[in-house]
Amino acid sequence: MRIHHVIPLWTVLLIVGLTACNRERQPGASVRASSDSPMHVPVLRAARRTLTRSAELAAEFRAYQEVDVHAKVAGYLKNITVDLGDHVRAGQEVASLEVPEFGEELLEATARQKRSELDVVRAQSEVARAQAAYDIAKLSLNRIQAAAKARPELIAQQELDTSEARYRESEAQLATVKANLAALRQQVQVSSAGSSRVKTMLSYLRIVAPFNGIVTRRFADPGAMIQAGTASQTQAMPVVRIAQVDRLRLVLPVPESIVSRIRTGNPVEVRVDSLQRVFQGRVSRFSGQLKTSTRTMETEVDIDNGSGLIRPGMYGYATLVLESRAKTLAVPIQSVNRGLNTTVLVVKPDGVLEERPVRIGMETPHFLEVLDGIQEGELVVLGSKPGMKPGLRVTPRLQSGDGQEGAE
Repeated sequence: MRIHHVIPLWTVLLIVGLTACNRERQPGASVRASSDSPMHVPVLRAARRTLTRSAELAAEFRAYQEVDVHAKVAGYLKNITVDLGDHVRAGQEVASLEVPEFGEELLEATARQKRSELDVVRAQSEVARAQAAYDIAKLSLNRIQAAAKARPELIAQQELDTSEARYRESEAQLATVKANLAALRQQVQVSSAGSSRVKTMLSYLRIVAPFNGIVTRRFADPGAMIQAGTASQTQAMPVVRIAQVDRLRLVLPVPESIVSRIRTGNPVEVRVDSLQRVFQGRVSRFSGQLKTSTRTMETEVDIDNGSGLIRPGMYGYATLVLESRAKTLAVPIQSVNRGLNTTVLVVKPDGVLEERPVRIGMETPHFLEVLDGIQEGELVVLGSKPGMKPGLRVTPRLQSGDGQEGAE
């Protein structure tokens, strides 16, 4: 005979409930176990670094000097010895003009000068004769006056008067020829100046380069009528355009926000993407006033271009150093909490987090200068995690200090 044991329903429910409670308590136990291990946090040592604040501006390269070369006198273009792209030296002839009447003017001026010089020679002879006559008349007068004084009854008064009159006449004649000689000498100078003027005008027939550079444009061909560049009433056509390119001007439009920090001599790094090159320079000059249309100040940087790699008109990106601090204590920007108070979290030697109020100074894209609040070498926490607060024990993980500014 088989006996069946009946388990009461309440007993079954009790067993199921206890099993469920045990299962629910197991995850909680694991949470408590994990909370006992310190949290891992990234840290970086506060170190002395060179901080640099800069601004990058797009800028255009321009020729250091560029000029349209005009003729100084009007004439026909006889020949032109340069063409587009040719390099020229200061004083080199680039073209010459033809003005036939200048030759005739030179002959005429030379003839006038020669005639004036001959007139001077003739006047000098007349002065010599007048001087001799004056000397004789003076000597005669002195002798007669001496004889009359020694023997008054011997010399008639009329003879004395005649001798004195001859002396006065010779004196006046001498003064006249001397004045004539002086006038003729002045005429020689006038004739010489006229001759020199014509020679100068003849020298203007040679059109020369004013400085070392490159021909960037040619405006005329042989046979063209060229007007004088000094004729303001006409639109004189230049012969060539020359630009100095061994040295360039990089023109920067500096915005109003950083105008006060621009100084002559500030270092500038220029990146030219089209050449994949970086050039070094310094602020050479600035206008000192802002353009009302753009609210920018024109600033120039002289760049040596002896190699000729950079061409006028190219664009570059200039990095202006506005401010620099060497060997100053700095921390990463992500370690600073900016609320009502500026603070950082520091990991103390025992691994406990401590919140420190700090006073900050210069700011760069990656670092902040710390003026007060922490010491060099202390571990500062980078960023933040949920549950991270002062007094919490953590395990620091030291990160590399790579950034834009290098550690000292």
